[in-house]
Amino acid sequence: MGQIKNKALFFTTSPRTPEKMIPEIRLLHEQFQGVTWNENSQVAFINALANCDFFEGNGSPKNKALSARDRITRAPKALGFVDLKPVVSLTPAGHELVYGKHPQEVFLRQLMKFQLPSPYHRENKGVEGAFWVRPYLEIMRLIRELGSITFDEFKIFALQLTDYRLFEKVKSAVLAFRAERELHIGRYKHFAEKTWSSEIESIYSDRIASGETRTRQTKDASLSKFIKTQKSNLRDYTDACFRYLRYTGLIQISHKGRSISFFQNKLIEVDYLLQTVERNPMFLDNADDFKAQLFDVAFPALYTDSKENIIDIVMRLDDFTRRDLTDKTVEELKDIRDALILKKREAVIDEQVEQLKSYSLYSEIDETFNDIDSGDLYDAPLMLEWNTWRAMTMLDGGKITGNFRVDDVGEPMSTAAGNRPDIECDYGDFVLSVEVTMQSGQRQFESEGESVARHFGKLRVESGKEAYCLFIAPTLNPTAVTYFYGLNKINLALYGGKTNIIPLDLDQFRRLID
Repeated sequence: MGQIKNKALFFTTSPRTPEKMIPEIRLLHEQFQGVTWNENSQVAFINALANCDFFEGNGSPKNKALSARDRITRAPKALGFVDLKPVVSLTPAGHELVYGKHPQEVFLRQLMKFQLPSPYHRENKGVEGAFWVRPYLEIMRLIRELGSITFDEFKIFALQLTDYRLFEKVKSAVLAFRAERELHIGRYKHFAEKTWSSEIESIYSDRIASGETRTRQTKDASLSKFIKTQKSNLRDYTDACFRYLRYTGLIQISHKGRSISFFQNKLIEVDYLLQTVERNPMFLDNADDFKAQLFDVAFPALYTDSKENIIDIVMRLDDFTRRDLTDKTVEELKDIRDALILKKREAVIDEQVEQLKSYSLYSEIDETFNDIDSGDLYDAPLMLEWNTWRAMTMLDGGKITGNFRVDDVGEPMSTAAGNRPDIECDYGDFVLSVEVTMQSGQRQFESEGESVARHFGKLRVESGKEAYCLFIAPTLNPTAVTYFYGLNKINLALYGGKTNIIPLDLDQFRRLID
């Protein structure tokens, strides 16, 4: 059972991307179903995970059991996809997420049921009575009423929505911030940081007054260090909430990711939830009833559960009549809807490719790389992956495929899965994989080294062609460069012989484009 210790909303930060949760839950189900979830099984899970081709990261953390708990007891357990007591089991909601055809709908239902407090999350001494909220539900309500919300507005104000009865207060604070922002044009960053610091001092005024400003990670008890730590936490929670909401398919992100809003054609689905989902947390003192509701794959009802509603959606997407659709089941109608959305998305990508090949977006691509370098973008790793795909497409020639996911209007949604290169380029006589990372230092080598070579080898074998790889990062770690140099000199059957991996820092890649 988790303990709520702070007076601000928190969101699951592990895993950062919902899609990457699915194969890990599948692994847990297929190899650990019925097993007692203890230190031994947790270590075994991490060992098994490290051998999976979808896994990214360090397969040998210092504390494997802690790493397993971080991956499983946060989002998978908290959102009701797995039950860990008395033994590991996949819930009905988890089964539909992993094996069903509509994981985004399942995910949305579970977000609507996440509540604070709950039998899974009890308030710690000192924060009693501070929480009474279904966070994702109220955040959706806030976005709906404000029209959109920026990353800054979210991390400064929205995370104070610990009780749904504070909704109007938080909304008013955002509107006041927007009004005052107009008075600080040209000095916005300073204004936002100053406001953020002030809000943190207000949230944690009791801790600050009593001198409880030292955090677990440091012995430094200074106010400046405390505020810096809280800012880091709130930034991570904002990032996590953005990602999880976007996975539902209801949310679109502005260009360069500075704000989120709802797709106009999804507002009817959003409004249905805001009108029908109970705002009060439920079953605080009855874990069995709480679990029964949490694991229920059909609760709460979604707008798209209604056959008539799905028919209306399909008719808006394409030239169907009601007579064409009335004999279809709900599942068949959802299949038609999904196929139409995919076709529309592919058309959007094709249009983007044509525009990129005309070089009309060169300046905008270059400016985006500047923003990535300056740290002035939300989700810089995703934006680097997406912008590099745009740059490779602009260079023309070949078929350039980005393995990142995009939303219905072609904006990047999440980075490539762990078992493929970030970008694949087929030039007819040869293929090229492109791998990008924002990681630096030793973590760059630990996180990227082996996977880059593995993806290269897989692409070479599957294509049957000569293969090359570009490894791009804002700064290159010497250990990673040395490692790739060695692989380029040694015949290894695992990678189909000598590799052809070319490390480039971002400035070098940009000069290549220029």
